[in-house]
Amino acid sequence: MSAFQVSARVYWEDTDAGGVVYYANYLRFLERARTEWLRARGHHQNELARTLGVLFAVAEVNIRYRSPARLDDLLVITCQPQTEGGASVIFNQQVRRERDDGELLAEASVRVVCVGADDFRPRRLPPDIFGGLQ
Repeated sequence: MSAFQVSARVYWEDTDAGGVVYYANYLRFLERARTEWLRARGHHQNELARTLGVLFAVAEVNIRYRSPARLDDLLVITCQPQTEGGASVIFNQQVRRERDDGELLAEASVRVVCVGADDFRPRRLPPDIFGGLQ
């Protein structure tokens, strides 16, 4: 399965005084891509909390920064999920600059766990969302 992707522009609020994306803001770009992946599958997080009683929480992030994104860059953020046990999924993600040769700016592995909306205890991944992933 090919990786899901979304685009995002780098705005002033994303950068430091030098016009370079502040390192923690890459996490926001990665989160947007995962959220849009879920939306593309026909699901919204607030709906899942209300109807299935589940939320998704980031349990672990490993990120490698390769090159800086800068003010006004258009970024392409990808995510490719794979299940890891019954309650968690690993999203392998990349942030690339859209122009030129799609230079790799950052790559990350993000482990997300499914938890109960009421008690935050691990719950099985909903099969209608994550079924068919490896």
